[in-house]
Amino acid sequence: MNFRRAALVLVLPALLAASCARTEPVSGTTPDPEAILSASPTDLPEGDLATYLAVLEQARGAPLVVNVWASWCGPCRAEAPDLARVASAYAGRVRFLGIDVLDARPSARAFVREVGWPYPSLYDPDGAIRDRLGLVGQPVTLLYDAEGTLVGTHVGPITAEQLAAELDRLLAA
Repeated sequence: MNFRRAALVLVLPALLAASCARTEPVSGTTPDPEAILSASPTDLPEGDLATYLAVLEQARGAPLVVNVWASWCGPCRAEAPDLARVASAYAGRVRFLGIDVLDARPSARAFVREVGWPYPSLYDPDGAIRDRLGLVGQPVTLLYDAEGTLVGTHVGPITAEQLAAELDRLLAA
């Protein structure tokens, strides 16, 4: 009986603290989504799921391509030149955003410069955004229509031809 009371005294405060913990960022800690969308490709501002959702909301009005990547990921490296070409070809009509997961910022910045991506990426050092979206691994490319509805998910490297075909369909709709 004393053991149960002792356990309750020790465990109950921890359970209460955990249940009362904030699960959303403190006001003012989420970066401005428009600033993220217009950021330099090598800025790599750190973000969480709330930041990502705010960026999705801000991007409404044009289709959005979101690519989950890492500089150490072989398939991500393979698709990177195609993403750069398509992003440049569809500039002004489609927005692009990367999510750099489980990476070191210096390596990620060097990779972005190397492949010449013209679009920004969120830095997700522990993969929390990817995980909270229910995605496993990388690369993954998400396609959103102009209303912000997820209309496609491509797991694995995507080619320029595949992505252009999807974007042409979105733009024609």
